[in-house]
Amino acid sequence: MSTRLVVVSAGLSTPSSTRFLADLLTTHAVEALSHDGVPPQVDVVELRPLARALADHLVTGFPTGDLATALEAVGSADALIVVTPVFSASYSGLFKTFFDVMEPGLLSGKPVVLGATAGTARHSLVLEHAMRPLFAYLRAVPVPTAVFAATEDFGSEAGSSLDARATRAAGELAALLGGGLRATAPRDEFADPVPFAELLGRV
Repeated sequence: MSTRLVVVSAGLSTPSSTRFLADLLTTHAVEALSHDGVPPQVDVVELRPLARALADHLVTGFPTGDLATALEAVGSADALIVVTPVFSASYSGLFKTFFDVMEPGLLSGKPVVLGATAGTARHSLVLEHAMRPLFAYLRAVPVPTAVFAATEDFGSEAGSSLDARATRAAGELAALLGGGLRATAPRDEFADPVPFAELLGRV
């Protein structure tokens, strides 16, 4: 039986770095979840075309059309990948609204890979101070590795580090679903520190 993976992207531009990161995470997740020869079924929800329907939902209290379909897809998913651009030091309003209108409990127990994009790396803590608490409140199960991509991560040598983080997050997602590639512990660069006395000796 195939796993159902739903990808939620809140990118607003075309082309979108947010969608690019969502696609990168999806590629690695499909690879990690296909270990038994059964690739996951992937559905992508782009929030930009749903902006008006989301606003309507806020004032009417019920979803219509493509928004209803998107919410149904999320509700039936086995796992999620969610990616937002960073606006004003947090997730975008469009991204938050999509999860605000969900029925309580819709994400309970679902493994989620968290992703965010921004112009500079100084916004990377958004993953931990905004996104992870949001999905903990929604009773989802975020994987340990969240993936942030700054503009400099795309099309440069830093991209290999981004790819490694995406691979690790995908492995953790597969492990949470009970199979696939096991996540490998990253090398801890602080595990073998240089003794302080030696550092002083270099002065």
